[in-house]
Amino acid sequence: MPQDLSFYYAAVPAVLLVGLAKGGMGDALSLIGLPFLALVVSPVEAAAILLPILVFMDMISLVIWRKHGDWATLKIMLPGAIFGIALGWATSALVPGNMLRIVIGAVTILFCLRYFWNNFGPGAGKVIPPRGQRPVAASLWGTFSGYGSFVAHAGGAPFQIYALPLKLQPREYTGTSVRFFAILNAIKLIPYFALGQLDTQNLATSATLLPFAPLATIAGAWCVRRMRPQIFYPFMYAMALIAAFLIVREGLGW
Repeated sequence: MPQDLSFYYAAVPAVLLVGLAKGGMGDALSLIGLPFLALVVSPVEAAAILLPILVFMDMISLVIWRKHGDWATLKIMLPGAIFGIALGWATSALVPGNMLRIVIGAVTILFCLRYFWNNFGPGAGKVIPPRGQRPVAASLWGTFSGYGSFVAHAGGAPFQIYALPLKLQPREYTGTSVRFFAILNAIKLIPYFALGQLDTQNLATSATLLPFAPLATIAGAWCVRRMRPQIFYPFMYAMALIAAFLIVREGLGW
């Protein structure tokens, strides 16, 4: 277990940022948090240390958002996501994670820019109705989300590409996202253990950081509960755009 205070100077802000994201404040904060921790340990070890904390945060979030969620979206996306995790496990040594980061990031950037153009560009004002459930698109983006979550820690962007155009109420969207990634993170524990990334030392380090998790998760949920849809959706698209740029930056090695 790290004894150097510099580790905790990086690790505590990382956990707080990830906790705010888990509370519903957007995937970008989570993607900012992981590089903080990767400043003091290897990226693989950082991911292994954070995974048990993520599962703990998921449990808190599930309690907070227990009354909210869209089951139709979960049912239609989860099979593809689980397949994506299995595919990522099977091909983790073959597919370059950086290439996947660049592809996912680039697609998400275009997706978000399209939203801002339609809503704040010269032709703004046209009401775009919510998209209905689309089984083929849900399976595709669910697979990308599961695969990206496993090999590149970039599962949030594909989920948002499918789920944001549904225009669920903010609480329903957040509850759906919380349930989706809670299930994915629980499933990811199996291959992470099998790959030897959750050893005793990393688990002990995770345990020292756990007390910071509830505070940040509850704070993120508190903010989301007070956001009107007119604020929530531009904010979430902005978070997705920032996350996409961070994903591409990491993929390019900048």
